[in-house]
This record gives sequence, structure tokens and C-alpha cells, in this order.
Amino acid sequence: MAKKLIILGAGESGVGTALLAKQKGYDVFVSDGGAIQPVFQKELEDNHIEFEAGSHSVERILAADEVMKSPGIPDKNELVKAIHAKGIPVISEIEFGYRYKGNSKIAAITGSNGKTTTTSLLYHICQVAEQDVAVVGNIGFSFARQIAQDPKALYVIEVSSFQLDGIVSFKPDIAILLNITEDHLDRYNYEFERYVKSKFRIIENQTANDYFIYCIDDEVITKHLELLTTNTNPLPFSMKQEVKKGGYIKNDQMMLKIQEERVTMSIYDFALKGKHNAYNTMAASIAASTLGIRKEKIREAVSNFHNLEHRMEFVATVRGVDFINDSKATNVNSTWYALESMQKSTVLVLGGVDKGNDYELIADLVKEKVKAIVCMGTDNEKITSFFKDKVATIIEADSAKKAVNAAFKLAEKGDVVLLSPACASFDLFKNYEDRGRQFKESVKEL
Repeated sequence: MAKKLIILGAGESGVGTALLAKQKGYDVFVSDGGAIQPVFQKELEDNHIEFEAGSHSVERILAADEVMKSPGIPDKNELVKAIHAKGIPVISEIEFGYRYKGNSKIAAITGSNGKTTTTSLLYHICQVAEQDVAVVGNIGFSFARQIAQDPKALYVIEVSSFQLDGIVSFKPDIAILLNITEDHLDRYNYEFERYVKSKFRIIENQTANDYFIYCIDDEVITKHLELLTTNTNPLPFSMKQEVKKGGYIKNDQMMLKIQEERVTMSIYDFALKGKHNAYNTMAASIAASTLGIRKEKIREAVSNFHNLEHRMEFVATVRGVDFINDSKATNVNSTWYALESMQKSTVLVLGGVDKGNDYELIADLVKEKVKAIVCMGTDNEKITSFFKDKVATIIEADSAKKAVNAAFKLAEKGDVVLLSPACASFDLFKNYEDRGRQFKESVKEL
């Protein structure tokens, strides 16, 4: 009899898993408590995959051999608790995809900030080096869908802590851990240590043939590493010290020492500017070196990479005011990085769904660089009460258009309007991309 796989959630990861599972002979049933987007519904119908929307058939779900849970569904969900109580294994999409990757290699990137940039840069380096590669995970298609529809020799995967929570055997050949700051604490009972452990699951199955690329300047990472026995090859990177193996920046030069190959490059040749991007560039370059990509190709790719949409993306200059779209900054730490790179007086657009944010992190930068805050959200009370003594002007707006218009009025020639919300987007927008696009459209209408 075919193994019964229940998939909770019919988004990209759920449908990707369904397609691969169907191909591999599973008895598949997809259950989504909400509405399913038409494009995904059509795919399920076209592939004769049974599904339900708007409710869950609990009895049928609890008869599963295995459950694949979409990363957006928390463990404290009542249905998930019932599944665990019955002893039914609950896995994530990257775990399911891993079973069918064949001999392909995996480079997996995680961290609280910089994941998408580093993933995209590593993918770009691999493309320049003409590797048979796909970028999957939180950007692009799901890992499972890519394996089902267009398998590659190498997968560059952006993975979140939620995806790592549901792994059993998933093992990347190259694991990158960029940094760990307080994010998503609402999913970890506000216990930071649980979130840290989730991030470190990226290396729990690694062996002596694999690589672990990590930021040695991050105290949370280095302290946790002291508690672990690891089997992997560590390749740290740093801007504060020279490392024997890995990478570091000294006198504005990036130095990589992996195997025999040595790579040096001036940071002034990096396409990505700013201190945080120097870390991201080192991480991606070290990973490329472990893949045997020649240093000429790494240099070429690192110097001609274009930044991502919604991540410190320059939109336009309107009457001397620069507009920057950093909608992907969904936590306070990301906003800290954005503010740290601001050289001009800034009108900051903040707000959305708060995930247990500690705004103290950005308080000093706000005092130093921000002349006004525009709160863009349905509930702005936490932001307004925290910043009321720190900036002269705080205005509330309940749409991107109103926020842009208000920010433009507050800005003077030579100022920057920065959308870097520090919050999730689901109160007013579909997702952070929708928020960023609406922001950009509103700027173009000025």
C-alpha cells in the first residue's frame, strides 16, 4: 500500500511537496485551513492531487503515515499538537525533498539577517561559473518542486529556522550560518535559546566531508559552538581577526583560505556595499571556493552582482529626496543594518505586525539619523509610545500611498525616505513583496 502523506498548507512548499510525492507514488492529500490561491489550486487539479480548503478533515489527517507541515504553521497549532500526540512524524518540505535529491550537492544558508542576499550572491557566482544550479527555498521555487520538475546537480537553498525544525536526515554539503539575533521569538515561546538551537540544526547531520561556514564575530554563534561537538569542517569568517582557514577582511582586503586556493580581493570592488554586505560577500565567496569555483569567477561575480528587489533597493530621487525600499526588513535587526548605512537625514517608514520586537536595538541610531517616523500599520501603539521621546515627529498611515505622501512632506531636499519596517507585513499587505511594490508605485506617483 502507498504511504499516506498529508500536506498541511497549499502554498509553494505544500504544492511543491505534493507534486514530488505524487511522482514518487505516495497517497497524497493536501489540507489548507484557508483559501488556496487559484494558481496552486489549478496545479493540484491538473495533477489529480486530492485537496481541501477552508477546513481540515481531522480524522483523515490523523490517519496519516506522515505529515508535511508548511513552515508558516506553528507547532502550537491545535491540529499539529493532535498529530504529534498520535506519534505521527511531522517533517518540513526540505526534509521531504532531501530524500529524492540523488547525488546532487546542497549549499544551505540560514541566519537572522542577510540570508536572501547571500543565497542570491552564491547562486550568481555559481551561474557565472556555469554550474548546473538552481536557487530554491525561501526564494524561487520550493526545493521539492525543483527536484520534481527540473533536477539540478547543485541546489542553493535559503532555509529558515521553521524549516530546520522539521528535519530528520537533511544534510547540506555546505552550511552557512550568518548571524543569530532575536527574531520570530513568538514561535519559540519567547525563549531565545530554542531559536538558537533551531538555527544550529543546519549542521546536526554533517560529517567530516561537509563544510560549516559561520561568522566568528557573532557572539551568539561562537558561545553556542563551545557547547557542541561537531563533525564538520569549520570555515569561520571575520572582520575582526585573521583566521587560519576560512575568510577575513584586513586593510580593506578580503582574504580567503580554503584548500590550496587563496583568493584576495579589495572590498571596494564588491558590488554590495556596507559592513553587513561584506560579511554576506565573504560567506558566499567561501562557499564558492569549497565548490571548486575558480577565483577569477568569484571575483567577477562578486563585482557585478545586482542587489535584490526589496532589500535596500534604490527606488527614485524625487525633488532631491531619495527613496529606498527595504521592505524585506521584517525584524529590528534588519532595520538596524539599514539605518547603520544611512549617510543622510532620514524619514523612516516603520510598522506592521510586531513579532515581539525590541526597539531598544535601534533607539540610538534613530536618535542620531532619523528626523521623523511614519508608522505604516493597523496597530502602531508600541512604536509611537517607544519613539515619542526620541524623534520630533511621528505620523500614522494605513496604506503605502498615505505613508509615502506623508514621508515626502516631512522630507527636505537631500534627505532619504527609508522603508525599513522592522515588522511583518500581513496587516495591510499580502507579504513583504506586495508592501515593497506598493511603496514603489506610490513613489512613482509623486
